[in-house]
Amino acid sequence: MSEKAPMVHWDGELNSEGLALMRAGGKAIVSPTKVGYIVMTSDLGGLERKFDLKQRKRNKPAVVLCGSVDQITELAELNDEVEAFYRTHEEQDVLMGCILPWKHEAKRYIPAGAEELVIDGRGTSCFVMAFGKPGEQIARARWEEDGELVFASSANPSGQGNRGLVSGIGERIEQGVDLIIEADDYVASIQPDATVETRWEQGVMVSFVDDQGSLVPEQKGERDVTPAPMLIRKGVYLDQILRNLSDHFLSWDFRQGHYY
Repeated sequence: MSEKAPMVHWDGELNSEGLALMRAGGKAIVSPTKVGYIVMTSDLGGLERKFDLKQRKRNKPAVVLCGSVDQITELAELNDEVEAFYRTHEEQDVLMGCILPWKHEAKRYIPAGAEELVIDGRGTSCFVMAFGKPGEQIARARWEEDGELVFASSANPSGQGNRGLVSGIGERIEQGVDLIIEADDYVASIQPDATVETRWEQGVMVSFVDDQGSLVPEQKGERDVTPAPMLIRKGVYLDQILRNLSDHFLSWDFRQGHYY
């Protein structure tokens, strides 16, 4: 029987061992977020391992983990309205992921050979921010110090939740990653009054692209501008994000499960 990966408790500071593994190449680690645990990787070898560990279909790309809105503006196409929407959530420290097209010149940051694993058929990805301090610290260091990206998917068998507990990530992932950063206390602190049955296990996802992957137009205070932003996955902070959508856009849609 294979042994479990080494496990360390997050102490509030940047986990240097996790960062070193992201820099080493071909590695995968488990890290806590505001809603549970994720598998983090940073290159083609690590992404291949992530898809294998999760037994996940390759047409469901990994998300791009970003340590700041400034990083997102370097990578993705967004207009002033979308950037302002992002910055509101950065100020509020609210987990959110948005579907956006890549800037053509930013694709140089995607590891060689890995484009199909992080970009969908429309040329878009989900750029996630404020997802949880332990992983944010690693993603920020990879970007600001190394000019490299970090990618992720939830740390559980595909289609199953981990209940916000490191014990729920599953044996295959426990044995297959290089390091597990545990912080059940941090995860629980985000939804302190929730039970296993009522807690959110995912973040909200908002699409800012049309069916061809082009950025939706600015609304500039006009009504009935289409295509419009679309909330496609509900999750933690849903009420707050809905309020922010209403404050920033006169028209937007709520289509749970659309595309993603």
